[in-house]
Amino acid sequence: MIPRDKASAHADQASRLRHLARPRQSSATTLAIMSGKGGVGKSNIAVNLSVYLAAKGLRVALVDLDLGLANADLLMNIQARCTLAQVVSGERTIDDISIKGPCGVRFLPGASGLSGLADLSEFERQSLIAQLHKLEINTDIVVLDCAAGLSRNVVSFALAADRVLVVTTPEPTALTDAYATIKTLHREKYEGGVALFVNRVESRAQASATYRRLADVARRFLNYSVAEGGYMVHDTAVELAVLARCPFVIRDPGSNAGACIAAMANELTRSCVSRQARGGFFRRVAGLFV
Repeated sequence: MIPRDKASAHADQASRLRHLARPRQSSATTLAIMSGKGGVGKSNIAVNLSVYLAAKGLRVALVDLDLGLANADLLMNIQARCTLAQVVSGERTIDDISIKGPCGVRFLPGASGLSGLADLSEFERQSLIAQLHKLEINTDIVVLDCAAGLSRNVVSFALAADRVLVVTTPEPTALTDAYATIKTLHREKYEGGVALFVNRVESRAQASATYRRLADVARRFLNYSVAEGGYMVHDTAVELAVLARCPFVIRDPGSNAGACIAAMANELTRSCVSRQARGGFFRRVAGLFV
């Protein structure tokens, strides 16, 4: 029989362990933005969505997870001295490389001209994940601008996010790659919500038709549900904003493209209210590499 004082000590210890094991209600919502194909406007959407959410008062962190062809910094006219490459190498920390972007977005720049996430070693992945875990503190939404393609590391980050937004355009090649992305998430038994965002459409009708086509294929052949994540019309305001290196939600908030981002952002924030955290994104993603 355990003495009373020892039993009390064990009970207190068990209580503390249960408290530590509870999901943290303050964990940030994580949104991974993916595209099977490059050049569909993924980074532009990630940047403008992040800036719009921050302008509405949310605490937003934007992570450019492309260590090979990063360009989110250019879209915000930010000159980054240090990037995630230095975090991976151990030369810098997340706090060292964090930059205050437009409307208060906390931006973590990727790198250009390096080998990319697919070439990270196991040690480098774990080191990066340990650093990125800090983002969940005092943050409402973490937007992950994933590299294009379906490398194992890119997919693993997406699998651990609360939501995945797959970006495509109406072109057949882009749709084929978007379906491949959805098929990969299904094969890996992704537990979060998957939505399709159709970029560069001529009308809402074209966006809806494109979404239905892909969603029907996913339902028929994969028995997998894909939500309608929004769309963005082809708008010269986007091209002009890219040339000016200024997010179009700032440069031309009244544009048609700006209205599309606003609609998607408002739906995202509504659906994230009172979300029950699943233990924290970077705690989950670390488990995928062990």
